[in-house]
Amino acid sequence: MKQYSYLLLFFLFLNSCKTSSYISSGISVTQRSIPRVDKMPYHPKPYKYRDWKQTAIEFDKYVFDFSQKGEFLPLIWLDGQKRNFPDTTFGIYTALGDIRMGAAVNNGENHEALGALGAVLGATMVGIDKRDQNGRNYVRMLRNYFNKDNGWNVIQNFTNKGAHIGGGYGNDFWYEVHNNVLFYCVADKYNDEKEFDDILLTIAEQFYKSDSVMGDNYSYSYFDFKEMKGYKNHIPAQEDVAGGYAFILYSAWVKFKNPKYLKGAINALNVLYNQKENRFYEAMMPIAAQIAARMNAENGTNYDLNRFLDWTFDGDAVGREGWGVLVANWGGYDISGLAGSTVHNGGYGFLMNTFDLMMPLSAMVRYDQRYSNAVGKWALNASNAARFCYPYEMPDSLQALPQLKAVTKNVIAYEGIIKESMYPKFKGITPFVQGDGPLWYPDMPQITMFSVYGSGHVGIFGGILKQTNIPEILQINCNVADFYSGQKSFDTYLYFNPYTESKKVEIDLGNKSYQLYDMNTRSFINTKASGKITFMIQPHSSVVLVLVPAHLQFSKKDGKLYAGNVIIDYRTDLAD
Repeated sequence: MKQYSYLLLFFLFLNSCKTSSYISSGISVTQRSIPRVDKMPYHPKPYKYRDWKQTAIEFDKYVFDFSQKGEFLPLIWLDGQKRNFPDTTFGIYTALGDIRMGAAVNNGENHEALGALGAVLGATMVGIDKRDQNGRNYVRMLRNYFNKDNGWNVIQNFTNKGAHIGGGYGNDFWYEVHNNVLFYCVADKYNDEKEFDDILLTIAEQFYKSDSVMGDNYSYSYFDFKEMKGYKNHIPAQEDVAGGYAFILYSAWVKFKNPKYLKGAINALNVLYNQKENRFYEAMMPIAAQIAARMNAENGTNYDLNRFLDWTFDGDAVGREGWGVLVANWGGYDISGLAGSTVHNGGYGFLMNTFDLMMPLSAMVRYDQRYSNAVGKWALNASNAARFCYPYEMPDSLQALPQLKAVTKNVIAYEGIIKESMYPKFKGITPFVQGDGPLWYPDMPQITMFSVYGSGHVGIFGGILKQTNIPEILQINCNVADFYSGQKSFDTYLYFNPYTESKKVEIDLGNKSYQLYDMNTRSFINTKASGKITFMIQPHSSVVLVLVPAHLQFSKKDGKLYAGNVIIDYRTDLAD
């Protein structure tokens, strides 16, 4: 009887240890570097954390308020032309005081999807329900950018391609592709919005057909989705739109289960992967990296992510010369991490591009944690440098319109920061925050230096980044931009420690109980955690923390670690 009791206790002990001993390989993930991120500082200066979530909330409150009065206000209007759908939609200014736009200009039709989609998506990512806001459904209103009246049957940058003035946006490939990417992202957040599935399916069909037409050659300046034909013009060929194609078609495959969309996604990604030189043009290259990571994890492909990531960061793009991510200190300001041109007037980082870069990189880590150090370090630099675009974050002497900054309410930023302004009036000042507005349309007033459309994407930072108890250690949400994940996932957060000593980071788990799994050490750091707890991060290292409900058991299948029926680690058996 005594022997039986010992055996029972022994088996109970084994069962209690099952969680940690079963899944721990004892081998930490070997991190992979992004060489340009290696050159960025661990402690960017001058450092301050800007509350991006609050910025996004205040931006939404300001811009979507029809009652605002004063010069340049309100920043929003209604468009009753009912293009494409029998609904009234809305427009927001591309830039403050943009004389090309407004309710009284061109029947109110001149407004950009890039601004509207970014603002709706950004607000949604910080918890604002744009489907029911002051009696208006701004999500549904986005349908009007789906250009079916002209036969393109995709999202375009204007509700009526022929109605806009002051630019040739309709013949620029990335505008069409990125706007469809953003629409797909919004639709995933509102997946029961009436009639959206029909639009998504039509977009998928158009992208699949056009991918089939282009085959292994994406070397076009734009694509006519009505004629199903690619064209070249004065704009460089934009092969990197294949990354946006891969996102849309892979998302469509997950949503609609049609294998032809997976086939199209693979073709698009292969076309870009097989390029002989860096063809980064605007925003699509990092999206290719994220989809490649997903395909590797979910479909057993073997893309080397560094191919896409180095092209994203290195600044050696051809066609659009020098496009990449900046690494520099200008006049005592670390501007490393900003996306844009590395060569234009010594370098020109753009706010919107930097916001948008956070989406694919944060989600990529869920599928390949080997890049968590690099993504964490980049995010620290980007978060700090992006704030310099806001007029109240920079000295008046380093910005174009300090006398007008009050109208921004500290939520509308300049378009970007440049080493040396191209405007003669500001020559020799470095760094300098400005906008491109006066270059778009010579007769526009100077106020167009302030970018409404770019500032609207702030919710991407706001929904992903959060300050912790340790300055310069950010909490990076790896789930919120993981669109069309196809299955349930548990909250996953990346933390990067830029210090030369270990740091204890605090997380508040509330009243629920969790098992905390670190994807980098492939082990648990706490098997029964609730409330406020701390965990250790080693110097110049990262933790990718998965919050697993305490009651779940673990199993391995095909090299993946499951908690219940949810994958929490795709790389448990893969070589690094």
